[in-house]
Amino acid sequence: MRQRAGAGVVGAAVLLLAIGCSGGEGGPGGGASVTPGGTAPGSPSASAAEETPPAKGSVRVVRTVAEHLTTPWGLAPLPGGGLLVSSRDDGTITRIDEKSGKKTELGEVPGVAAAGEGGLLGLALSPDYGSDHLIYAYMTTDSDNRIVSMLYDPKRDPGDQLGAPNTVFRGIPKGAIHNGGRIAFGPDGMLYAGTGETGNRDLAQDKNSLGGKILRMTPQGEPAPGNPFPDSTVLSYGHRDVQGLAWDDRQRLFASEFGEDTWDELNAIKPGDNYGWPKAEGKSSDPKYHNPIAEWHPAEASPSGIAYAAGSIWMATLRGERLWRIPLKGTETSAPPQPFLKGEYGRLRTVVPAGTDKLWLTTSNTDGRGHPTKTDDRILEVEVS
Repeated sequence: MRQRAGAGVVGAAVLLLAIGCSGGEGGPGGGASVTPGGTAPGSPSASAAEETPPAKGSVRVVRTVAEHLTTPWGLAPLPGGGLLVSSRDDGTITRIDEKSGKKTELGEVPGVAAAGEGGLLGLALSPDYGSDHLIYAYMTTDSDNRIVSMLYDPKRDPGDQLGAPNTVFRGIPKGAIHNGGRIAFGPDGMLYAGTGETGNRDLAQDKNSLGGKILRMTPQGEPAPGNPFPDSTVLSYGHRDVQGLAWDDRQRLFASEFGEDTWDELNAIKPGDNYGWPKAEGKSSDPKYHNPIAEWHPAEASPSGIAYAAGSIWMATLRGERLWRIPLKGTETSAPPQPFLKGEYGRLRTVVPAGTDKLWLTTSNTDGRGHPTKTDDRILEVEVS
């Protein structure tokens, strides 16, 4: 397991080395290759010959899949059907039958220390889930934030279907706020994690710290081949609190990020780049910092999870209580972002693709900052264009 950001960091040179994709469920087959995070933003190939989605889209809530959930955070669709959802505060993982809404608790993850914004957070399935049946989870403990893997055995009794957690990566700073928590396997088969700076601003600019970063590692927790800094899992830095990770159909990585009082951000991620925090919040005139492709005032956003579908990034927001559609052309917006569902379901936490034109969307009204008496927490099936 790894627990350090890097050693012998020499500048911020970006190593755009080609990486062979996994043939498992986490990436395309056929031996295709990608760079860390996909095509470098701003390169000629980033927008050449790409279709642009319509300037205006649509959202229709098809149905409520499940309700009466407690602090749902991570969401992972299972091959063949079923949704796994983590409870931040209870430290449990539950399987939802997406047709009937039936809930089956897999078990409680030992060692979770839920407090403030920490607890059992993001979920991801192993790229080789079909053979190894491993669930990855980002969790807060008494000492740190870490990533663990667990064997899922649905043949065992409910409540006893999770194997003992194996620590894959540890040492991510923890705090009452800004714990990050989103994890995802990329098209290259590598494991990506968004972290926060825990309220300690200096961590974001320190490339030897794991706080305020996007991390990229092997499924075993080692620095991934082609990372920009020697012997380091750090892919990008200068982040305040990364909450969402998603790739477009050309394998380019995007991330959503909490700002402070002025601007929340959606960023196109380029390996080795500095995204500015705390020196810059939102767009900056300083060329040292990579500017966001879109920004919002926190009252309209406070972003959480993101997903790519129908040519756009879809961003769930907490304080803003709306789902934003951000149409793309390459690594730029092709039209102004468009809000949907404003105030209809309260705080929105996680969004994942459910096909080419559908999303699974979770609410977050029981997280201590919502209004559970107004609406409880649920999973929605949403049709988008």
